[in-house]
Order: sequence, then C-alpha cells, then structure tokens
Amino acid sequence: MTENSNDILKQVRKIEIKTRGLSNEIFAGKYHSAFKGRGMAFSEVREYQVGDDIRDIDWHVTARSRSPHVKTYEEERELTMMLLVDVSGSRLFGTTDKIKKNMITEIAAVLAFSASQNNDKIGCIFFSDRVEKFIPPKKGRAHVLMIIRELIDFKPSDLGTSVGEGLRYLTNILKKRSTAFVLSDFMDVDERGTARFEEAMKIASGKHDLVGIRIYDRREVELPDVGVMELQDAETGQRVWIDSSSAAVRQAYARHWTRTQEIIDRTLNRCRVDNVMIATGEDYVASLMKLFKRR
Repeated sequence: MTENSNDILKQVRKIEIKTRGLSNEIFAGKYHSAFKGRGMAFSEVREYQVGDDIRDIDWHVTARSRSPHVKTYEEERELTMMLLVDVSGSRLFGTTDKIKKNMITEIAAVLAFSASQNNDKIGCIFFSDRVEKFIPPKKGRAHVLMIIRELIDFKPSDLGTSVGEGLRYLTNILKKRSTAFVLSDFMDVDERGTARFEEAMKIASGKHDLVGIRIYDRREVELPDVGVMELQDAETGQRVWIDSSSAAVRQAYARHWTRTQEIIDRTLNRCRVDNVMIATGEDYVASLMKLFKRR
C-alpha cells in the first residue's frame, strides 16, 4: 500500500469515527422520522378482532381456518438515499480550518451512516458541469466507507458547475422514489439572474424527495478590508485585482452575494425543496437537526 493510500485510509477512519458517532447518537432517530418509507407493506395474518377493518379480511385464510382472519401491515421503511455531490472547483474554497470539500465530506458521511443505521441503500452522484461518477445504491458499512474514500480522493475531470446535470442524471437513472441530498454551494446562476438548474430541479423534485445542503464560506458573504488583493475564479481560472479598502468595492461584492442567494432561495422555494445553509467551520450538527425537525 502506498503512502498516499495509507494517508487516505487514515482520513477515512478519522471521518468514520467522528461522523458515525454523531449519526448513532443524534441523527438515526431524527432521520427515521424525517424521511418516510414508500408506504405500507404486508406483515402477517392474524385472527379478526373487534374494531378491525373488514376490508383487511383475508378470505382465503378465513375459508381454510373457518374463522375470520385479517392481514396486518407495517410501514415499509426501506429507502434509497442519494447523495448528489458538487465536485466543481469552488468546493476547494475556504478561509477557516475547513474548506467546502471537507464540510461536504463530513456531512455526506453523517447522512450516509444515518441511512445505513436504518438499513437503507446509499448511492452517490458526483457532478461538476457534467456527471463525473455514479455509485449505485447499496447497503452496508463497507459501501459507506467506499463512498467516504471517494469523497476524499476523487479528482474531477472538469471544474465548472451544473447542478442541473446532476439532477437530470438522478431523474433518468433512478426509477423508484428516493431521498436525495444535493450538497453544493448552488452558485449556478446566469447573467440574467436565473438559476440554471430550475427546470431540472422541478422535474426531479416531482419524482424524488429533494433536500438542499448549501455550503458556503463567510468570505463569500463579505470582503475584508485588506487593501489591494488578487481574486481567482476557482472554476474558470480567471484572475482579477481589486482594492478591498474601497467601501464601494466591498458593497458591490456583498450585493452580488445577496442577489445570488435571493435567486437560489426563490428557485428552491418554487421547486418546494427543503434546504439549509451551512458555513465552513460551522457546527453543522445544529443546522441539520433544525432541518430534520422542520420535516
């Protein structure tokens, strides 16, 4: 095993210890109540009792036993959880001790272990401005650990962002309803002020239970006053010099962020997609708990 492989393995184990503990102690029960199964599944046949619905009578068993019997049902809990993970260039941005990629990895791991606790299948779609990788849904700890390893080590071919490509792939690849978490900054807005992913999200949310996990860094919200500085677009590589000591420059920067978030908010609301915003370095446990309680 190479040194790089050993390093990745250590990271996987570290993330497993942290996130599995959080999942076991906090999320498993909340996840169970927040995300429902597909409906009711047949459980067993038992003798009729006063108050039972006569529509549940099993006439074949009743005829054989010569006494009335009814079918009983229980909630069909098994779900498929899909993680749609943004692997574009902007995920490498961060000014705290955690970049967006690290936050996405930890949150995805917590969600995956929560699903695994409930014996659900977990799958993954990595997208940039195209679908980079698809991991089909499966059960089990080994599968979750494989997903975590990919989250840590995956190198995308492209750096751009197209949330819509990930959503379209989800719609086409999964025929049964799933719970799908989209982990992204959602900064996929065109010059006209339109979210490019709206149409794809509308279609996907009609078929699946979509949840948006919006990861951002506080330096994207406001610019510090540190004088002349160079900014680089992580997805296009374009560089620009600005004077951050100018109040007008800082205000324009903040307005752009606010305008973009308003567009994303409106789009998610129109598509009826529950979502939560989580900053790098923030305690994501509290934010996810609030999201789960709202459902």
